[in-house]
Amino acid sequence: MVRRRREDIHINHERWLVSYADFITLLFAFFVVMYSISQVNDSKYRVLSDTFIEAFNQPTDSQTNAEPSEQLNPSNDVITPIDMGKTAQTTPEQQEAPSVISNVGEVANAISSVATAVDPSTKSDELSQISDLVTEKFSQLIDDQMVQVSSNELWLQIELKDSILFSSGSAETSEQAQKIFDEIAAILKGYSNPVQVEGFTDNIPINSAKYPTNWELSSARASAIVKYLTTKGVAPERLSAVGYGEYQPVASNETDVGRAQNRRVAIMVAKRKMDRPKANLKPSPDNIVR
Repeated sequence: MVRRRREDIHINHERWLVSYADFITLLFAFFVVMYSISQVNDSKYRVLSDTFIEAFNQPTDSQTNAEPSEQLNPSNDVITPIDMGKTAQTTPEQQEAPSVISNVGEVANAISSVATAVDPSTKSDELSQISDLVTEKFSQLIDDQMVQVSSNELWLQIELKDSILFSSGSAETSEQAQKIFDEIAAILKGYSNPVQVEGFTDNIPINSAKYPTNWELSSARASAIVKYLTTKGVAPERLSAVGYGEYQPVASNETDVGRAQNRRVAIMVAKRKMDRPKANLKPSPDNIVR
């Protein structure tokens, strides 16, 4: 009896086909679900997008007095529900509604403008712009070594030889000088940088009733240029005149060439206005004027 039962046992070697069929069925179902998810309903997506735009553009208190046609939603508290199953139909109000991203871009541009206004590097850029304009305008005089343009992080210097500006011993500007200062004024009046005009002479003494020393001559020349620039539109509060006389030479006064280099006028354009420190004097017996 025992031998017969063992002989009746039959082993099925093809059971793996059942598991394989189940796996294939599940895999097919998975790809069907993935395909159905990948299909986006454009109309429903458009309705959802318009709903968000309308929600973020609710009229503020300053818009409550606007015309009804200008308001996106007549109620500030309730958003009208939209049937997501229907085809989206864009209303004129929704077409005219500004994008949230556009509004954010406008705010970012405004913040960038303010940051640029207070950025110290902007002033350095202004000096570079003025330098480029002067170099372009007076390229021929620069090549003839009658005008020199140099700068650092605080100042832009425009140096002119006095031979093209004034006659000997005079502070009256020549016609060529007036044309030069017309161009310089046209450039400077477009900016707000402070401007200091400096006059220099050689060491040859001058003794006239109008200019007893080179101090007076150099100061008079600087003042004449300042006055001329104001007549051409440069704000007078930006300008100052300084006369150094013969005491800041750039070359030796022993030769004619060196003295010619020392007779010059420098227009100094500052990066920013430097306020002078105010004296805080307390009444005392030593500083009371009697």
